[in-house]
Amino acid sequence: MELSQQVERAALKKTKNARARGRIELLYGLLFASPVLLGFLLFVLGPILITFVLGFTEYSIVGKPKFVGLQNYTRLFTGAEPFFFAAVKSTMYYVAVSVPLGILFAFLLALLLNSKIKARGFFRSVFYLPVIIPLAASSMVWMWMLQPDFGIVNYVLRELHLPTSQWLSSDVMVIPTFILFSLWLTGNTMVIFLAGLQNIPSQLYEAIDVDGGHAGHKLWYITVPMSSSIILFNTVIGFVNAFQTFVQPTVMTQGGPNNASYLFVYYLFKEGFQFSKFGSASASAFLLFLIILLCTALFFKISNTMVYYEGQDRGK
Repeated sequence: MELSQQVERAALKKTKNARARGRIELLYGLLFASPVLLGFLLFVLGPILITFVLGFTEYSIVGKPKFVGLQNYTRLFTGAEPFFFAAVKSTMYYVAVSVPLGILFAFLLALLLNSKIKARGFFRSVFYLPVIIPLAASSMVWMWMLQPDFGIVNYVLRELHLPTSQWLSSDVMVIPTFILFSLWLTGNTMVIFLAGLQNIPSQLYEAIDVDGGHAGHKLWYITVPMSSSIILFNTVIGFVNAFQTFVQPTVMTQGGPNNASYLFVYYLFKEGFQFSKFGSASASAFLLFLIILLCTALFFKISNTMVYYEGQDRGK
């Protein structure tokens, strides 16, 4: 009896010591993670909550915010804010076309630069170079190149006896021009794809050769499935970045012509800092946050059946 009591006391003491060590480890973990957690609370979660609250107010910096309930959201969805639907339409058009094209273009570039071609190191640097150039500076260069009267692009087209375009001065061509500009900035996506392609085991391609397969089989049955997780990553990042496009309409068009390039973040900037309608801008910003959140969740939901991760069976 006494022996069993001693065993129970020892087990209880051991359990208490384990719990104490667990609490100490938790405290140490929180201590070391506190800079990141504090930064997240101050610079991510905090602004999101403040934006959500301001969306229910009428606020113009001068004075205190005035609670107006759902008035800002009602004005947005009933068309009382004249530029809102123009911004939504332009942004959806831009995102729906630029992201898939950018992913495809970057993937094809990565395939090309992963093959055995001469000076591929040079070409990798050339295609990545636009990423490190300040976006405002490159936007100005493109604006001058695409100037309808003396821009180099229309000059070359005229010399080749091809039809020219108004580019940024046309409400029909301005978003396609932004899309073309976005393809010029796919160097970062291309590098990520290239890193993934270089990690695909060469034995898989050799197995295709043994079975008498050709390049198309290698691409469809090896390269694409093995790159699916990277395709998902680049697609999500591409959608997030495309929804937040700001520099191009600000520098190149100022939302014109005829409000055709009023992209969503540019609209938020104008509402908040030009018209001092911070309540309406906050409501719009929270809607943008929800759109990006839902799109991201949808992508990850789809990825459960379409994305291959190493060490897992496909579809699990």
